[in-house]
Amino acid sequence: MATLTPVRPTAPTAQDRRSALLRHIGPNWYATVMGTAIVANAGAALPGHPSWLRVPCLVVWALSGVLLAAVLTARVGHLLCHPDQARRHLLDPAVAPFYGCLSMALLAVGAGTLSVGAEWIGVPAAVAVDAGLWLAGTASGLLIAVAIPYLMVVRHRVAPDGASPVWLLPVVAPMVSAATGPALVPHLPPGQWRAALLLGGYAMFGLSLLATLVMLPVVFARLVQHGPLPLALTPTLFLVLGPLGQSTTAVGNAADAAPALGSAPYAHLLGGFAVLYGVPVMGFALLWLALAGAMVVRAARRGMPFAMTWWAFTFPVGTCVTGAASLARHTGAEVFGWLAVGLYVLLVAAWGTAAVRTARGLVSGALLAAPRR
Repeated sequence: MATLTPVRPTAPTAQDRRSALLRHIGPNWYATVMGTAIVANAGAALPGHPSWLRVPCLVVWALSGVLLAAVLTARVGHLLCHPDQARRHLLDPAVAPFYGCLSMALLAVGAGTLSVGAEWIGVPAAVAVDAGLWLAGTASGLLIAVAIPYLMVVRHRVAPDGASPVWLLPVVAPMVSAATGPALVPHLPPGQWRAALLLGGYAMFGLSLLATLVMLPVVFARLVQHGPLPLALTPTLFLVLGPLGQSTTAVGNAADAAPALGSAPYAHLLGGFAVLYGVPVMGFALLWLALAGAMVVRAARRGMPFAMTWWAFTFPVGTCVTGAASLARHTGAEVFGWLAVGLYVLLVAAWGTAAVRTARGLVSGALLAAPRR
């Protein structure tokens, strides 16, 4: 009688280990790119353009570019090695909205290339990089702004208490395009190309703003009817600041670019609209910041754990910095300049905390493990 030789399990190869590490790299990792890039972009937008911030902003912008390359590479590896998991992400109502972060990561790094990186790589190269990333970010953002709400309607099944501020992420991406596009207007040939870019930005401003006005009442109703969010999700309340600060930035940047249109009959109206729209919206943003901050303090006292949701403290606050800086330019009111500086201090503190905790989570492997349900 033949004896059976036990089969020894094959040791995992280096490729298998790399594949396992990529399995749970979701679209939420683009938030690290957005949150880093906005530190440089907001610093460059501060009133007075402090000279001592030039080098730190340049370093942070370069870091955001490295992060973008790293996360894009990891996400491509994830899609190639784990297509089943990628499909599961799209069909998960808690994960799918984070696909909007891809567009905003591209746009944020592109904007920083022109506003910060041009000093290092030169204006022609900076314009070329920004234009390429803006086109890619805008195209993906518009696609995601349609695809994810479509999936939410026809495929996702959301519990009555399942509404979340992350629902705003897919529809905020076009607003980031509207805010970053005006910087490219002076670099286009005079005439129709400049008008098309500026007016296209206003169309995306309207698209994103109205979609936000549809979703935000649902999010607030969930809070009132079902109580606070789970502790780990509480930082996502800061995501509401994104469309508020970014829309204020968008109308301000459009007004800055308006002189490039020459004698267009509507060009001189954009400056007034930037003030009439931006001041009330910034007031609401400060109200929401206070409410969200109070909820975060409450959650922290109850043991709020670190999670990737902590990156929600960065990019949305950064958009309020650029929005306040825009109002300081267009109103001449110093109070908005001081507001921008104060919010920037908050942004840097939030970014430093999230970055350190994320680095620790990567080293320990905790952030690469399967999420707990």
